[in-house]
Amino acid sequence: MDLILSIEAFVRVAETQSFANASRQIGVAKSVVTTRVKQLEEHLGVALFHRSSRAVKLSESGEIYYRDCSDLLQKVQDLSLRSQGERSALKGTLRIHVLPGFALGHFSRALTDFRSTYPTIDFEVMVNDRVVDPVKEGLDVVLQIFPPASNSLIERRLFPVRGLFCATPVYISGEPEIETPLDLLRHDFACYSYYPWGDKWPLIKGAERFQIALSPVLKTNSVHLLLDFARASAGVAYLPTMVAAPDLLERRLVHVLPEYAAPPLWLSAVYPASHRSTAKVKLFLDFLRTRFPSEPQWDQALGLPPLEPGPGEEF
Repeated sequence: MDLILSIEAFVRVAETQSFANASRQIGVAKSVVTTRVKQLEEHLGVALFHRSSRAVKLSESGEIYYRDCSDLLQKVQDLSLRSQGERSALKGTLRIHVLPGFALGHFSRALTDFRSTYPTIDFEVMVNDRVVDPVKEGLDVVLQIFPPASNSLIERRLFPVRGLFCATPVYISGEPEIETPLDLLRHDFACYSYYPWGDKWPLIKGAERFQIALSPVLKTNSVHLLLDFARASAGVAYLPTMVAAPDLLERRLVHVLPEYAAPPLWLSAVYPASHRSTAKVKLFLDFLRTRFPSEPQWDQALGLPPLEPGPGEEF
């Protein structure tokens, strides 16, 4: 039995809760992973997992052993990287999951610039707005605006995702005036489906905070469909600034209710703890932090005031 290979198999099964997913991550057959874990259990004389037809869960002994093995495996990987040298570590493929609103435009240009400097790193990019567990999906980094799928994942905030009420000048000129959020009740309104507050919107005006019930005529997980809705003068859409900024700056859209906004969300990089010392991941995350500061370029261009950190927060 190769103890390190068996420990690697055990750690990957523990993290993915699946022998099949672990085998895909390691790049060996499922039967090989099963054999390695079985050999480790025989070596230790304990059952590391509770197995059923639906799930694989760590046993009490397995939970204790996992903490030690995870740290050990990370140290082995770190030593391996150092022995290979930093340059040789900056090769291979990064598997990334990205929100559609960020992927089109901002992220695609960033990828081009990153690869012009590091051409030996390739990318496999999945684009959708699901909350995914990067361990179970075999991903290196997930860029999302929602909390991590597991407490065992590392979350690194990148920048705030702010939103604005937007409509075309044509729509505004031909409809009842919009002076307060209550006026939106007389208009066709469109918004993103997965905002955490549902139809009860918490709005901020200076130091004031209040809630209003809005019933959208269109809810969608596509921010680009929302943009098209607003561009077509179909009504008022609440759009993320990273998508709406070009139209607002060119006056194709206007900022409705400029004194009001919902609380910002945050785009974060979420990744497995086992990847925290991987040279490619660290390099890419450092690049993103430099490319997209905590006050994004599009918010600065729109003249939005800097956000103030909340209690216990650091931007």
